[in-house]
Amino acid sequence: KTALGLDPAFGLDPMTGDDARVTGPIGAIWYLVFILPMFLFTPDTAPTQKVDGAVRQGLSELKSTWGELRERAGLLRFYIGRMFYQDGVNALITFGGTFAVGMFGWVTLEIGIFGILLNLVAIPSCIAAGFIDSKIGSRAMIIGSILCLIFATLGIVSTTPESTLFGLVELDSADLGGLFATEAEKAYLFFGAFIGLAFGPIQASSRSYLGQSVLPSDAGRFFGLYSLIGRATSFLAPFTVATVTLWTGSAAAGMSTLLAFFLLGLAFMLTVPKPVQPGGHTAPFRKAAPITS
Repeated sequence: KTALGLDPAFGLDPMTGDDARVTGPIGAIWYLVFILPMFLFTPDTAPTQKVDGAVRQGLSELKSTWGELRERAGLLRFYIGRMFYQDGVNALITFGGTFAVGMFGWVTLEIGIFGILLNLVAIPSCIAAGFIDSKIGSRAMIIGSILCLIFATLGIVSTTPESTLFGLVELDSADLGGLFATEAEKAYLFFGAFIGLAFGPIQASSRSYLGQSVLPSDAGRFFGLYSLIGRATSFLAPFTVATVTLWTGSAAAGMSTLLAFFLLGLAFMLTVPKPVQPGGHTAPFRKAAPITS
């Protein structure tokens, strides 16, 4: 039966894994439908050169951009710090539900609801973060989000079926029935809400910081490098969590390694200056006038 007590649609049989495999076609249809407006209505520019020439130009610009970045120590530290804390964010979102499966025996429905709750918290937090960012600055917003994620991670790894915060708070392990039936599961949801509070703002403010740190004419190059560095190192946190979990036999120990990624990211961000464009100009991103170096 489905969560609503109905027979599965199209004769799908959960006992043979149909419920998991059907997510692939559903995802494909979702992408197809919602990407069609872009394909059909978004104008494109005519190509100015052949693919091989574009590749050579891209590699040349990548090399020159990296050279410029090495001369801007503050921006380079931001790139490195963002590499660490973003890896931690991605792994925390990925493994948060998996950790709860081992701890509480959650099934697909509970993992799905956990993910939905994180996004429900993230929506208003992102809206609020936009206003807060404009008041206190992107750097402060990123640091605050990292601290929030550190608290969330500490809370998650310290929660057991009988206690949380490393035994400081005892919890009733009685199962009251229904979803998230124990006090420990409710505590887990509480700490998970802090992930929802932070993971959207930290990504938005990171892009805001970079946008305020480069000239509009250079944004494509520097945002391309920003994306490349994030993708190139995205395996580090999941690999670390999996390896430590395997070595120690403890999922909590594996998840605890994410604290190192957040602390490294925090350490770099504490040394990063306020956004400064080439030539020493500082201007709010939304109000920036054309600037020449």
